Amino acid sequence: MIRLLTAATPNGHKVSIMLEEVGLPYEVVPIDLGAKEQKQDWFLRLNPVGRVPVIVDRDNEDFAVFESGAILVYLAEKSQQLLPSDSNGRSTVMQWLMFQMGGLGPMMGQANVFFRYAPEKIEYAIGRYQREVSRLLGVLDQRLATHEYLAGAYSIADIACFPWARSHAWSGVSVDEFEHLRRWLKALESRPAVQRGLAVPAPPVAASDQARIQGVQGILA
Repeated sequence: MIRLLTAATPNGHKVSIMLEEVGLPYEVVPIDLGAKEQKQDWFLRLNPVGRVPVIVDRDNEDFAVFESGAILVYLAEKSQQLLPSDSNGRSTVMQWLMFQMGGLGPMMGQANVFFRYAPEKIEYAIGRYQREVSRLLGVLDQRLATHEYLAGAYSIADIACFPWARSHAWSGVSVDEFEHLRRWLKALESRPAVQRGLAVPAPPVAASDQARIQGVQGILA
C-alpha cells in the first residue's frame, strides 16, 4: 500500500495520475498547504524540502520518497510500467522527465508567482517568465509533431509534463498556436486514469483526514 501525501497541484497530480495508471493500491493524506502542514516537523521528517507530494511505501519498510520526478521513477520501477527497460528508451523518457523537472515546472511556477500572486506587478518579470513558458510549450509542440507521445509510447514523461502544460492559462500563456500540444493534451485528458488522478485529493473530510495524518505521524514515532 502506498500512502500519498498530496495537494491539488500539478506536482501532486503527477503522482496521483501515475498511481491510477499503474493500478497500485494507495490511500491519500490531503495536506493543507494554506495551513502550512507541509512545513510541520512531522512532514519535514519525510521531506526536508517541505513540499508535496511525498509517498510512503508501506510494503517497503515505510520507505519515503519525495520529489515528484523521483516518485514517478520509483513507482514505474515498482510496477514495472511506463518506463522502458532498454537503455535508449529509458534515457529518452528520463530526458523529457528532466525537461519538466528542470525547465517546464520551475518556469511555470515563476510565471504563476509573478502573474498571479506577487503583491507588486513587475511587468519585466511577468513577461520574461511567460515568454519562457511559451518557448518551452513550443518545444513540446515540436516534439509532438512527430511523436504521439513524448518518448514514443505513453510513459512517465507524459505524466510529468501533462499537469503543468494543461495549466498554461494559469500562467497567462495561450497554446492556440500549438496544434500538436493541444492534440496531446486532449488525448491525455480523455484517459480515465488521468481523470481519476486529477480528482485527487477529494474535498477534505476533516475528521478522516486528521486520522490519516495521525497514522503517518505514527510511522515516525
